Amino acid sequence: MAPPAAGGAARSPRLPGVTTPLLPPLPLLLLLLLPPLLRGSAALEIQRRFPSPTPTNNFALDGPGGKVYLAAVNRLYQLSGPNLSLEVEEAVGPVRDNPLCHAPQLPQASCEHPKMLTNNYNKILQLDPGQGLVVVCGSIYQGFCQLRRLGNISAVAVSFPPTADGSEPVTVFPSMLNVAANHPNASTVGLVLEPPSGVLGGASPGGTRLLVGATYTGFGSQFFPRNQSLEDHRFENTPEIAIRSLDTRGDLAKLFTFDLNPSDDNILKIKQGAKALHKLGFVRAFLHPGSSAGPEAPHGRGGSRAPTTPAYAYLALNSEAKAGDKESQSHSLLARICLGWGPAGGPGGAAAETKKLTESYIQLKLHCGGPAGGEVFNRLVSVFPAAPGPSRPEDLLFGVFERAAPGGTGGAGTRAQSALCVFRFRDIEGEIRAARNACFVDPSPDVVAVLESVVQGTGPACEKKRNIQLQPEQLDCGAAHLQHPLSILQPLKATPVFRYLGLTSVAVASVNNYTVVFLGTANGRLLKINLNSTMNIMSRKSITVAYGEAVHHIMQFDPSDPSYLYVMTSHQMARVKVAVCDQYTTCTDCLAAEDAYCGWCAMETRCSLQHECVNASQPHFWTSASEGLQRCPSMTILPSEINIHQKYSGMIIQISGNMPSLSGMEMVCDYGNGIHTMAKVPGSDFRHQIAYCNFLPRDKYPEFPSDQDHVTVQTAVQVNGRNIVWANFTIYDCTRTGRVYPHTACTSCLSTRWPCFWCTQQHTCVSNVSECGNTPNPTVSQDCPRILPTPLAPVPTGGLQNIYVSLASTAFFSQVSDASPECPLSWSDVFILCFPLQLHTPQRSQIFPVNLQLKGKPDRFIDSPEKMTVEVYNCAMGSTDCSQCMGREDLGHRCIWSEGCRLNHQLQPVTTVCPAPEIRKIEPLSGPLEGGTLLTIRGKNLGRRFSEVAHSTWIGGVACEPLPGRYVVSEEIVCWTGPSPTPFSDVVTVNVSKEGKSRERYSYVLPVVYSMEPDVGPKAGGTRVTIRGSDLGVGSELHVLVNDTKQCLNLVRTDTTITCTMPRGELLATVRVCVRFEHKSCISSNITFNYMRDPVITTISPRKSSVSGGRTITVEGSRFDMVQNVSMMVNQIGKEQTLCKVLNSTLITCPSPGATANKSAPVNFFINGQPYEDEQVAMEDPGEPKNVLPSSRFSLEYLPDPQFSTAKREKWIKHHPGEPLTLVIHKEHDNLGLESHEYQVKIGQTSCEIQIVSDRVIHCSVNESLSTSEGHLPITIQVGNFNQTIATLQLGGSETAITVSVVICSILLLLSIVGLFVFCTKSRRAERYWQKTLLQMEEMESQIREEIRKGFAELQTDMTDLTKELNRSQGIPFLEYKHFVTRTFFPKCSSLYEECYILPSQPLNSQGGAQVQETHPLLLGEWKIPESCRPNMEEGIALFSTLLNNKHFLIVFVHALEQQKDFAVRDRCNLASLLTIALHGKLEYYTSIMKDLLVDLIDASASKNPKLMLRRTESVVEKMLTNWMSICMYSYLRETVGEPFFLLLCAIKQQINKGSIDAITGKARYTLNEEWLLRENIEAKPRNLNVSFQGCGMDSLSVRAMDTDTLTQVKEKILEAFCKNVPYSQWPRVEEVDLEWFASSTHSYILRDLDDTSVVEDGRKKLNTLAHYKIPEGASLAMSLTDKKDGTLSRGLPSPLVVFAQVLPTDELIESKKSHKQSHRKKVLPEIYLTRLLSTKGTLQKFLDDLFKAILSIREDKPPLAIKYFFDFLEEQAEKRGITDPDTLHIWKTNSLPLRFWVNILKNPQFVFDIDKTDHIDACLSVIAQAFIDACSISDLQLGKDSPTNKLLYAKEIPEYRKIVQRYYKQIHDMTPLSEQEMNAHLAEESRKYRNEFNTKVAMAEIYKYAKRYRPQIMAALEANTTTRRTQLQHKFEQVIALMEDNIYECCSEA
Repeated sequence: MAPPAAGGAARSPRLPGVTTPLLPPLPLLLLLLLPPLLRGSAALEIQRRFPSPTPTNNFALDGPGGKVYLAAVNRLYQLSGPNLSLEVEEAVGPVRDNPLCHAPQLPQASCEHPKMLTNNYNKILQLDPGQGLVVVCGSIYQGFCQLRRLGNISAVAVSFPPTADGSEPVTVFPSMLNVAANHPNASTVGLVLEPPSGVLGGASPGGTRLLVGATYTGFGSQFFPRNQSLEDHRFENTPEIAIRSLDTRGDLAKLFTFDLNPSDDNILKIKQGAKALHKLGFVRAFLHPGSSAGPEAPHGRGGSRAPTTPAYAYLALNSEAKAGDKESQSHSLLARICLGWGPAGGPGGAAAETKKLTESYIQLKLHCGGPAGGEVFNRLVSVFPAAPGPSRPEDLLFGVFERAAPGGTGGAGTRAQSALCVFRFRDIEGEIRAARNACFVDPSPDVVAVLESVVQGTGPACEKKRNIQLQPEQLDCGAAHLQHPLSILQPLKATPVFRYLGLTSVAVASVNNYTVVFLGTANGRLLKINLNSTMNIMSRKSITVAYGEAVHHIMQFDPSDPSYLYVMTSHQMARVKVAVCDQYTTCTDCLAAEDAYCGWCAMETRCSLQHECVNASQPHFWTSASEGLQRCPSMTILPSEINIHQKYSGMIIQISGNMPSLSGMEMVCDYGNGIHTMAKVPGSDFRHQIAYCNFLPRDKYPEFPSDQDHVTVQTAVQVNGRNIVWANFTIYDCTRTGRVYPHTACTSCLSTRWPCFWCTQQHTCVSNVSECGNTPNPTVSQDCPRILPTPLAPVPTGGLQNIYVSLASTAFFSQVSDASPECPLSWSDVFILCFPLQLHTPQRSQIFPVNLQLKGKPDRFIDSPEKMTVEVYNCAMGSTDCSQCMGREDLGHRCIWSEGCRLNHQLQPVTTVCPAPEIRKIEPLSGPLEGGTLLTIRGKNLGRRFSEVAHSTWIGGVACEPLPGRYVVSEEIVCWTGPSPTPFSDVVTVNVSKEGKSRERYSYVLPVVYSMEPDVGPKAGGTRVTIRGSDLGVGSELHVLVNDTKQCLNLVRTDTTITCTMPRGELLATVRVCVRFEHKSCISSNITFNYMRDPVITTISPRKSSVSGGRTITVEGSRFDMVQNVSMMVNQIGKEQTLCKVLNSTLITCPSPGATANKSAPVNFFINGQPYEDEQVAMEDPGEPKNVLPSSRFSLEYLPDPQFSTAKREKWIKHHPGEPLTLVIHKEHDNLGLESHEYQVKIGQTSCEIQIVSDRVIHCSVNESLSTSEGHLPITIQVGNFNQTIATLQLGGSETAITVSVVICSILLLLSIVGLFVFCTKSRRAERYWQKTLLQMEEMESQIREEIRKGFAELQTDMTDLTKELNRSQGIPFLEYKHFVTRTFFPKCSSLYEECYILPSQPLNSQGGAQVQETHPLLLGEWKIPESCRPNMEEGIALFSTLLNNKHFLIVFVHALEQQKDFAVRDRCNLASLLTIALHGKLEYYTSIMKDLLVDLIDASASKNPKLMLRRTESVVEKMLTNWMSICMYSYLRETVGEPFFLLLCAIKQQINKGSIDAITGKARYTLNEEWLLRENIEAKPRNLNVSFQGCGMDSLSVRAMDTDTLTQVKEKILEAFCKNVPYSQWPRVEEVDLEWFASSTHSYILRDLDDTSVVEDGRKKLNTLAHYKIPEGASLAMSLTDKKDGTLSRGLPSPLVVFAQVLPTDELIESKKSHKQSHRKKVLPEIYLTRLLSTKGTLQKFLDDLFKAILSIREDKPPLAIKYFFDFLEEQAEKRGITDPDTLHIWKTNSLPLRFWVNILKNPQFVFDIDKTDHIDACLSVIAQAFIDACSISDLQLGKDSPTNKLLYAKEIPEYRKIVQRYYKQIHDMTPLSEQEMNAHLAEESRKYRNEFNTKVAMAEIYKYAKRYRPQIMAALEANTTTRRTQLQHKFEQVIALMEDNIYECCSEA
């Protein structure tokens, strides 16, 4: 409720006249300023989840009961608290409801509005533990509430209306039912107000109450349906805020009512005229006891306190902006209501009277924003009252606010900027007291105002009360005699503590001197922010609860364990652990994380929650982060450095930090490796505990490392078997120091950090100075005798050289001698002269160290802290040319070039001149005109030093500036090329005393860039682009800059292309791409790259894979057209990335990677080499810590590899070659959900074609012969990357078969000889007859065996073959509704027209699918009559239409026509259809007419044989019923039955085409109808043809045909393949196309059924086939439209020749000419081919079952209302006439729906689809329709061997089908009956959907022709009927004839 506008500045939130210490300002700390706070992993953990299939609404926690109650759309769940496991589930919706109807619990209020299934959104879910109730209120039935049982949510505790003491139910009023908001998007909050303990017995008036705040949804609101009825004002009286009775132990008549004695109605209701300005959206209701106590319940560990009685109820709400008004703004409000009970001395006193709600109601604005004029977050999203804690001693209110757009224009689904603000309850209460004081004592109009918009208010303004002194209770809660309710005008302000994008929820806990704030977000994340006492952010962590699902605005802590937080998202309930402390392994990491919940458990040495640490409540056992890192336990060892030569008995350990007293505990010191010594603590000082520990035994000392003089030992104090604190000490050995560092022994000894001494005499390091004797010794390292490094000139190899060594501090030794006898010494106090030494080296130069070794002591040296060296060089080595040799002079080498490089023994200057430079190679060979290219010149004699070449390098006339650092003497020069004004090419010259030229030429060229592709890519980067141009390979350095700032990476270039990878873009924009050579200017000013939005991945499926990987994962999304490469990686357990394939812009397929474990793991994708990051994640706050890989929203569950075995688990399977092989493979159960195409079975290298895949069994078959030289083949099955060999196939058995065959043949031969001998005595004629008969029987037996074997194979294989062939994305060519109607209403053309409606051929186009246009006159857009006739005819038709809309006239009209003998059945059907068209816009009226006529028909049939009613269509009403069913069932036919019906038609056609088809008779190998069975064994082989045809949107296809197909049949199959997605009416006809075969590159043939090559047999021409033309597999054919002018060949069948296709005609003349073998073949029993009917039936069975299931099933979302309505009508009529025979009702229902509608559709698919129904398909559909008729029949089928096959074929399935039919009838019978209003609403909707589809004037005109034809009879019937005569309808009929009679025939003839 927005208060009235008022001026004035906002006041500071402090009590007037009272100085209150305030918290410091609450600064906004941007996370960008806190990088050190973002370390570590997620500090939250999802412990349990519960997914909800429907959107969630509310939840409630029952702490004592350990239950969680969850309310979702249409569902209530009772879950166990700790693990969220489901205990009880209850369905509460959907129900039939209408927002304009009162609840059904209000019996006195009827409703005429149609009700529909409505989802139930939960609005209130509150617990009442005192009464053991759960209050559940939903959006249905005007916000109706139920009281369910606490502990069993499925039980209703108090039914409604309630019944008191077994009496009659109490009277129910709407106000008792309309509790919550009745719209899904309208807000509602509820709060159970329990009386305090001690007053439940009656001291509290009214007992338990329910506070409800609900958004107004009544008349005038945006949620109210637009009905504009006077009845709508019934819904104006629902209050916005109300306190209702919830006392189930008192007077149940007052349950949910407002009248709580002694007050009147406890409601706050806004006046109707003000509701538009005060649209309230409620956020939360909560209790509060007052600032002296804090919120009622503890919310976190450390902030708990004893519960107190709440004194106030607060409502957090928003006054929403007015939609569309840009000046209107949302306001956040906080309203308070006094409860009337409270602690003694508190508000209300112990025995305070209950007040009216409005008396104490007061509201104030909450302002969350920056300084004046800054950003304001004006809409409240979530609030949480926080209890005081150690860090803050006062109650606070935390709120999440968002910045709402003016006028409510914010886009749905967008995440708004939001902020967290904090308010003090002390300030809130102070504002309330000050406002009441300002209203009644000292009125201030700018401070407070009375809410005039409230109905229950007392006055328009505040006024001063004379001589009044407000008591504290009145300041807090007002009074009846004071103005109320009040609104504080000035807002309470707060500065945001934290800002974020899309915050939705807040929960707060006070923990260990921290305030911990949990924040939910719109994309499913949960943030945890730790605030210190000054509200500064100390740390922040986050976790994803449910990706992409908004967190509900209320979160609650577990009442029994506050370390868990319950979080609800749109489809999940989650229990989140508030901290994951065990991720920190050290105390420093634990406390540095600054997680308020985590602390160091000293005695368990782990980071834990406080209650998880044993004895944590005692001091020093648990250290929190607030105490600081300095309180981490630590210890110091005294002494910390141990001399190995000294003996120690023990050591002292000083323990500091937080550590409980260890005195009296069992302690040891642990040195590792199982070494322990005893320890004890003598005192109990917590601050500095001292422990004494026995020292490590000498024999347990660890070994010293070889390169160290000390070893470090870690020691831990172990208490009760656990190490609790650690420290290190060092064991050192001074004597090792000299040995470890021999060249700096003295210096190292005196530089150690432990006390060591140097003994000069002994040349050793000791720890005791007494060991050195009395000789003077150095005490500091600077006094040690040592060599001072002196630079020495290089020495030639083999030469003699004196070496001078300078010394320091030589006074400490007396004898120094070199170890080498060849070097005599002469030495003084400052240097040593080593007489000539001869040094050698085979290298160009070698460095020798110079050391002084003590004489006779090979391991003792004078210290040389800084190494002294001498260089020895060899001129003969490493100098291959003159310049190299002479250039060594600068290195001090005395070398000279003389037939090689030699030592210069002369000391005179060298004057040798080297040869001219020799340039062997330059690179690169070209560069840009601007220069700057680094040119590398390699060769010989390229100068002796850099100064010689510094200005001597040229490219023609352009200087090249050498680089000093890259110069290699004599061998290589690297120089910068200078610029050139024009392109040219020249040699490179180097002039060093002499000039040298290169053989190669260097070219200056001008690089040019032409284009770049692609020029668009994702913002994430990674797009590989190719820049094309000329001379792009020039120069030494190339950069491609994007937007002048970032470089295109991974450059690869040639002379014409540059390929590189685009970097990540900063913005979605077009940026400049610069190609820059040698850091010069750009050469591509016109090249740009457009950064587009990144590709988005929405789903992956399947989400399961076997651990071996390789399963195809389909990735769906958008913008994949920018993806060049993509790979898939599974984190944690994945083995390797797998490369994916981009199929199109929305689909990618990836093989799943292999895994190392069976578990679920996150999946990451790399698109163009960049890690895929979801757009929402990329938009997160920039301070969000980023991992190496972004968190993935997708996961893949890995399951064990599937396991397979043979049927009998045998390892060897025997198989005879040449026979068909069918394998049955058993599969162990798995949860992978594999499809059939994911299995691959192989026998050796031959694939086994999979036929059937079930959950446990796989059937596969091999039709080709198997043979191998080894005699056995492995049987392997592969799923993805997983392969398993399950058995071995052993080929054999042929030897046994041969042996048996030989024996059988021998026996047969013997019998034949005996037979011949016996029958020789017979006559010759008898012998010939017998031989003939024997041959016939053998041939028949062979053919029967072959047919049975093939039939069995077909039954096993055809099912899966056909399913594969039909698996194509083909659109279903449904006819439009108007064409469906005309075809069903007028199936054989109307009798009124000369010609039928036709489907005109249309030219093919690339799109296909143009709408069918029929020429039926009823579909014309205009009634075409001459203008001269129009006025009278239109007036007459209008009047005639009025008559037809009169029920009495129409019924008399129909009966009068039906009584005429010449009014034939065809006329009756036509009249019915015309009436249906004419009344199509008023189906309600049409239905009532039909019902009246049906009643007359039933009356006529009941007196005869009622079972015959509706059996045929012989009357007008029967045809009307057919049409009515067609209209009502069209939607169901199209949406449910259409697809399975179309698939069945395709299946029939495919099966027929799989075998031979006689082109003349149409008979086929595969059929369902015996009459159309081809009773010949004609083998047909498939041919795959490559056909090109410019039509139907495709260019070329591979088409499968049979070699026995005629050319017309081949054309038909080609057209079907090309035009499968185009309606049949748009196909070209076979006669309009030619087929051409390209036999070779130079020869082609036009293929025709008859031509000069046709074969003539017995005077008959045989149609040409593919086999006739010998067209091979894979032949190339082209089909084209026929040239109409080409008349060279007639396309009809030539005469007088008779043609035939597959089977010769069987007349006597031809029979006599046949061969002997053919005569035998014709006498084979044709019945053996009936097995093919079974094969075809088995193949089509699944499709037929799917069709029957679709027809005879009921969809819950769209129940068959019309069928229910009509069947109820039939049952009602039967009951009225006393017809109780169930068979009669069954027959009526069957005749009205299945036989009248469905059989008609089954036989005539062309009524529904734009397809070609051939005669053969029609015959097959007749068999199916017969099966459907038998299924609906109740008479027993009397079948025998003579029964027709069309009845025998499905005889086995008929009983099961009959059960389905009966179940279908029962389901319809059990449906909720429909009222007339509901059915009329449904019919009105059907009329509305198809209005203006038909020309009703034409229909009226045609009906009038019947009226004119039978005018006398109609007039007589109208005169005879009293009702029509009374209303003078006969005269109106005469008026119609008068207007129409004179010119109708003339006009119609002109039309």
